[in-house]
Parts: sequence; structure tokens; C-alpha cells
Amino acid sequence: MRVFLGLSGQQLPPTVLTIGNFDGIHRGHVAMLERLTAKARELGLPSTVMTFEPHPREVFTPDQAPARLTSLREKLVLLEGFGVDHVYLCHFDRQLAALTAEDFIRRIVVEGLQARHVIIGDDFRFGRGRAGNFEMLRAAGRDAGFGVEAMNTVDHDGLRVSSSAVRDALAAGQLELAAHLLGRPYGIAGRVCHGDKIGRTLGFPTANVQLKRKRVPLTGVYAAMVAGLDKRHLPGAASIGVRPTLRDGLRPTLEVYLLDFDQDIYGAHVTVYFMHKLREEAKFESLDALQAQIALDVEATKQYFAGNSNG
Repeated sequence: MRVFLGLSGQQLPPTVLTIGNFDGIHRGHVAMLERLTAKARELGLPSTVMTFEPHPREVFTPDQAPARLTSLREKLVLLEGFGVDHVYLCHFDRQLAALTAEDFIRRIVVEGLQARHVIIGDDFRFGRGRAGNFEMLRAAGRDAGFGVEAMNTVDHDGLRVSSSAVRDALAAGQLELAAHLLGRPYGIAGRVCHGDKIGRTLGFPTANVQLKRKRVPLTGVYAAMVAGLDKRHLPGAASIGVRPTLRDGLRPTLEVYLLDFDQDIYGAHVTVYFMHKLREEAKFESLDALQAQIALDVEATKQYFAGNSNG
């Protein structure tokens, strides 16, 4: 998969295109990507995803922007896994947001990305004031010579599959629902880095997974599976949040105590899959109280995996 960081000076080949944020790559996105790659094969053209960095809401309302489900790296890995040939990373800023819908189509879709066929969600909006929609794009396609089709919404038990629905499920601790919406358990990837070694002093050494984000879509303590260390998915107890007992402040951290595992894994790139919520994050009066609770969390994790045939 090729990743393009800009259009300037690059002669891109004609393509089959879809456009969106694709945060989380949920089942609705997957249906879109499957249609995209199938149409690209039919036309003998590369499949291209145009996505935005940063997320538009991080530009206009940074204090109210939703927590990302996937980092940019995670998104690219998932897109490649679903067979996408090209990704165009469009730097989203106020200048881009000021483009009229007509200019967006002409400058980006037609001249920049040379789209021969465009597939968008049925609710997709684009251009200044979100004035552009499917009908405008289809009319432009008739004039410029590219096809346009809309993907219908994907539902799960009457619930519209969306990034917002996944965030709501994660925030509510409904991990099974989130997994259904995503088509896989929700996970966060990162590199194992050195922490403050508090877990080691308490008898529960943890892997500190680097989080390159200010907000996370879930907090609390979880039974988790960790991929990336060997061919197996390793069980563990994961804690994600701001560690109120240690007064860490507002930046979230992710730590995982791996069951029956004692190896040096600093520098490893892992993915932590959240399988079952054990409890909310809590502040304890002392490290002894925290240590006692961690022991209970570890025991609850063992019981969860012992009773789970998928574990």
C-alpha cells in the first residue's frame, strides 16, 4: 500500500476513490472498503482512500473533539489489511475547510486524485458549510466523466454502525457490542516503554504501552489480550486512565499485567485488546490498598479467561 502525504508535484494514476475519516474501521467502513476494492478490480484501477489528518473536529472544536478510536498508524495498518492500494492523507485545516463543494470536486476529486469512480456513504457531506452531498457529486460525475455510488448504512440489531456508536459502547463498558460494531475486539496499539516501575514494587510488574493521544475512548480496568509478543495472544489485566491514586494528572496511561509471563519486552510493539470490563478507575487511600485491589483484578482476570472458551 502506498501512502501519499500531498498532491503537489505528484502525478497520481486514475483511481477508484472513497473519502472519509474512517476512524475505527468499523463494519460500515469494512463494507465500503470491500465495495471499493471490488470496483477497483472490475475497472483495473487502484483503490484509493482519502482520509483527513487531523480529524476536522480537532481543528474546529478541539476541546469537544471525540477520542479517536484508532491512531493514524493503526488506521493505515487496518486499511492495508483490507486490501487498499493507495491512501491519500489530506491535511485538514481551515484553508481546506474553506473550499467550496464545487472546488473540492474539481481540485481534489477530478484534478488531484483523477477519480474514475467514487463511492461515498449515503450521509457524506463535503465543502464549505458541508454544502456538498451525493446528488451534487453525482451531477459533477456526469459532467466530468466519473461514476458515483452511495453505500447504504450498515445496521446491527437496529443500531446504525458508526464511529460514534462504537465510542458510546466503549464508554459504557459494552465491549461485546463494540466488538460486534467493529467486527473484532477493540484494541489499542503502542510500543512498550519504561514507566515509573510502581507495578513492580507492588508485585505486579506491568508493561507500559505508549499512548500518543490526549484522549482515550475508554477507561477502567479490563481483562485483556495482548498481541505482538509471540504467535499467541497473551492474557492480562489492563488498566487505562489517569491513575488517580498516583496523581498522574490528565494524560492517560495504559498498563498491562501479563498473566504467567516474565520477559523483558521493552521496545516491543503490541496491541492490547479489551475483552471484558472489570471495574471503573478508582482512587485508593494508599499503595497497600491499591496493591490489594490489583490482586483482586488479577484474580478476576484469571476467572474470566478460565470461563471463556475463546480465551
